Amino acid sequence: MDLTERLAALRSAYAARHPASAAQYEAACAHLPGGNTRSVLYYEPFPLAMVKGQGARLWDADGHGYTDFLGEFTAGLYGHSHPVIRAAIDSALDQGINLAGHTVLESRLAGLISARLPSMQRLRFTNSGTEANLMALAVAIAHTGRRRVLVFKGGYHGGVLTFANGGAAVNVPHEFIVGRYNDLARARALIDDNANHLAAILVEPMQGSGGCIPADPAFLRGLSDAAHAVGAMLIFDEVMTSRLSPGGLQGRWGITPDLTTLGKYIGGGMSFGAFGGRAEVMELFDPRRPGHLPHAGTFNNNVLTMSAGIAGLGQVYTPEAAIALNQRGDALRERLNALCRAQGAAMQFTGLGSLMNLHPTARAIERVDDLPSDGQAMRDSFFFLMLEQGFYLARRGFISLSLPLTDADLDAFAEAAGRVIETLSTP
Repeated sequence: MDLTERLAALRSAYAARHPASAAQYEAACAHLPGGNTRSVLYYEPFPLAMVKGQGARLWDADGHGYTDFLGEFTAGLYGHSHPVIRAAIDSALDQGINLAGHTVLESRLAGLISARLPSMQRLRFTNSGTEANLMALAVAIAHTGRRRVLVFKGGYHGGVLTFANGGAAVNVPHEFIVGRYNDLARARALIDDNANHLAAILVEPMQGSGGCIPADPAFLRGLSDAAHAVGAMLIFDEVMTSRLSPGGLQGRWGITPDLTTLGKYIGGGMSFGAFGGRAEVMELFDPRRPGHLPHAGTFNNNVLTMSAGIAGLGQVYTPEAAIALNQRGDALRERLNALCRAQGAAMQFTGLGSLMNLHPTARAIERVDDLPSDGQAMRDSFFFLMLEQGFYLARRGFISLSLPLTDADLDAFAEAAGRVIETLSTP
């Protein structure tokens, strides 16, 4: 059986096991285009309808249980209904949800974030990583008086800042220049060619949605030097990567960006984003200043996010917990790659710490151009085979560990993955 035939059989078996999810999908199609309001969650023949989560476990509408290795695409670091987070949210609900004013919570969360990432001398909250990146670009353009932004193919900075193939029809109309990730020589040439017009360089220290492709620290240091040489601002998108060490990847590698954007888990599972950096730049938003920059957002300082975020960073995801989780992730990724090598499989798992991604190639990966164009069938097969064994991950092969996962969970996942790798390696 070739891969195409195997995948067709896997999809057919999946459909037979999930009639309730199929019915839910058909009902959703009556009101949502394609039954969907979040593109990444769609896959053929229809996506699972999840109805419950507890700890590191999920249950779908058909009653099937899964160990969650997706972790809400990094936002679910605390798992489902962590007791400390839940208690913080319950307490906030008791005091009222929408207070229409400053609260005692927002400065506490801001202080916790600045302590972890000292480059964020001043910061402001948003409701998503997308908003955070939009606002970071806005302040960089206002501060420099320039319009052009260097980004990198494979980068993802939110729903309207997508560069998987160099750009997207829904992107905001900034003057983007698209470079090659981990290619410092080409980046320097683009920076020099646009020296008088470049406002910012926006880069992920590890491309997350692009496939967990880490940047070479020398590449990031070179970008920092080149940006400052022409008066542009270096923006680190750490929406995903801030979890990879106590101080994000900027802390791990000792590189200080001008601005940083955050999102995902820092809100304790609630909607969250933040952007911040050098005090003299962020002071442009100070409402006490004449001509200050406006920044609105009804829910920027909502009490549920602020309370959950304070509990998470202050009590649960301590620096020690961050180090331990990412060490466990490194060990799992090494174990999975050893299984690929043992089977002689043209497969590998890239990433850092608690984030990783399956790729159907054994060659070195430095950028998205190194990924095979025909690899989705292999990823889909891995996804459906792991679902059959009770493990939930992203269809694209993305894995994000959460704190409730136990050593037994990691062992079981590796054992299941080993069986799947062997299956996919057998003609």
